[in-house]
Amino acid sequence: MQSFFETGPGIFVIVLAQCLAVVAFVMISLLFLVYGDRKIWAAVQMRRGPNVVGAFGLLQSVADALKYVLKEIVVPAGADRAVFLIAPWVSFVLALSAWAVIPFSEGWVLANLNIGILFIFAVSSLEVYGVIMGGWASNSKYAFLGSLRSAAQMISYEVSIGFIIIGVLISAGSLNLGEIVLTQDGPYGFFSWYWLPHLPMVVLFFVSALAETNRPPFDLPEAESELVAGYQVEYSSTPFLLFMAGEYIAIFLMCALLSILFFGGWLSPIPGLPDGALWMVGKMAFFFFLFSMVKAIVPRYRYDQLMRLGWKVFLPMSIGWVALVGLFAQYSLFGGFFVRWTVGG
Repeated sequence: MQSFFETGPGIFVIVLAQCLAVVAFVMISLLFLVYGDRKIWAAVQMRRGPNVVGAFGLLQSVADALKYVLKEIVVPAGADRAVFLIAPWVSFVLALSAWAVIPFSEGWVLANLNIGILFIFAVSSLEVYGVIMGGWASNSKYAFLGSLRSAAQMISYEVSIGFIIIGVLISAGSLNLGEIVLTQDGPYGFFSWYWLPHLPMVVLFFVSALAETNRPPFDLPEAESELVAGYQVEYSSTPFLLFMAGEYIAIFLMCALLSILFFGGWLSPIPGLPDGALWMVGKMAFFFFLFSMVKAIVPRYRYDQLMRLGWKVFLPMSIGWVALVGLFAQYSLFGGFFVRWTVGG
């Protein structure tokens, strides 16, 4: 058996099993994310939320998924049928494939790429095509306007996120996500992580992640009041489910990036406690809780306010921060507080 796993087919089986394990984790998490999202909104609004299907309503997400899958797929008259049906798959598959480079613990990563952060940027940049394809193929002006809004919004905030991450990369000296985590492994635990030296950018990254994933208060591509649900207004059944799943997977990915880039990934916050994947998953769950709380309590921005915030506030601030961190790194200011190239490398 050992010799089989050293052959080509054996290696293929191992890689396939690893891929299925990551997909299973993300998809099972998705069910509980939707459930948790609805429970948090309900608690803020002093309601019960899902509480009928299964114990405490835990199977409500499963019931909703089955309902979507069993419904008839309706394609609007005049729509480009092929593109209309392909678009949700593009959004879903691209959102899922970005998880290939996310490390859950040391060595627990599907593809340990030296350019992992660039892979995530490439994949997340392509996700907008699924939205644009869906809006255009629907043969509806409301869906098309929603897709154009989404494209403009994602591009605007990807630029800011890129510059924010460059500051972290200067400190870590690596594009590998695992090595970025290891550079935060210091004697002070929680206070050794990058949230402290890059504190202003943590807030900007969190807000930009909300806009990047079309999450309230920046859900302008889905604005019900003016676009009747935007780019997915003509979708039903499984295609709508794929769009929704892709959106939640992208949100959970941003929670993972927040954990890895600024909050130590799988590292324990208290020196002496063992590190591990449970810390990583716990941090991701905490940041998703913050995403849900923002949706529950913050009113929606106008579209012009959203664009102004991205281009006139976040972009200049992130570029200025990159210049500052580069200066600190070049001259080793603050006792190497911003530069940790020798740690974990």
